[in-house]
Amino acid sequence: MSLILTLDEEIARARADLRMGAGIVLSHDGRSWLALAAETLPDARLASMKDLGRPVVALTARRAETLKAIPYDGDLARILLPREAGPDWIKAVADPADDLRVPMKGPLRAEREGPSLAHRAAIHLCKAARILPAAVLVEVADADVPAMLTRLDATAALARIARAPVFGPVISARVPLAVSEAGRVHVFRPEDGGEEHYAVEIGRPDRAEPVLARLHSACFTGDLLGSLKCDCGPQLRGALAQMGTEGQGVLLYLNQEGRGIGLANKMRAYSLQDQGFDTVEANHRLGFEDDERDFRLGAQLLRTLGFSKARLMTNNPNKMKMLAANGIEVTERVPLKVGRNPLNSAYLDTKAAKSGHLL
Repeated sequence: MSLILTLDEEIARARADLRMGAGIVLSHDGRSWLALAAETLPDARLASMKDLGRPVVALTARRAETLKAIPYDGDLARILLPREAGPDWIKAVADPADDLRVPMKGPLRAEREGPSLAHRAAIHLCKAARILPAAVLVEVADADVPAMLTRLDATAALARIARAPVFGPVISARVPLAVSEAGRVHVFRPEDGGEEHYAVEIGRPDRAEPVLARLHSACFTGDLLGSLKCDCGPQLRGALAQMGTEGQGVLLYLNQEGRGIGLANKMRAYSLQDQGFDTVEANHRLGFEDDERDFRLGAQLLRTLGFSKARLMTNNPNKMKMLAANGIEVTERVPLKVGRNPLNSAYLDTKAAKSGHLL
């Protein structure tokens, strides 16, 4: 019996392989590239890649800008790997932790000829794996690649990653809460093997009326530890408290930690903030955009729960625009200005000035 994997299954395997330091094969237009994540690249595998050809390091344009490398491919740069360079050099190029201590990493030569679609797919897969958005690739002949490696068509992988995942309900159960004994938690699981997301329903909101709703991105440090670096914990508790007061509402708890970059990368961003960079600058130096979250998920979950209209508790206009563009009518923006303190004032000011938050 032969087992044929679906594209979602192949992408899920590729995410796991990259996190573990294993290689994957990306194909495009009759050519193939062996790709490994820069963050997890083992010494022995880099040596094997050099035996196959001259590898390049694929970086986002944001990271290339910091390194003064030219992103000839628009949204990414393909940096030629110096022949003597090892994994430490690659990780220093991909990770901004030591940028201030060791600012000179170049001059870096970027490729400007040839296809870059496989390199783009590798970067997006690294993002999906919640590791640094940088990969090492070398073009290979199929005969040089072990058959057991995960293989993906780069065009198909990029198209699938660009689409919002489809979620199915797993289970829901009554959970009495401090703000309301009439609490219920719904668990949703995506078909692509990604992270689960949750909906906390307070009371029994009328599906025909606009529901008081909050799209809350998971924040381990703020929600659980009470971090003073952000306003996430107070927003979470404030939203639930207002829903309890009104007797109804839905809080969507989306597992998009650190604006969608993952907890490890968020901690890297915090380390950069300690060096003097603001939250947006830190994301850019890591190679990410200001905000990597996908708010289409919120619209899909609200529709799955039976809602088509929302009174949205948010300070972020982008959430309202994304819901409206995906079939949820936002009848009212309900401000949620809580949690400012002396340790996060600069962070909140940056969100207002650079990200358009209404603070």
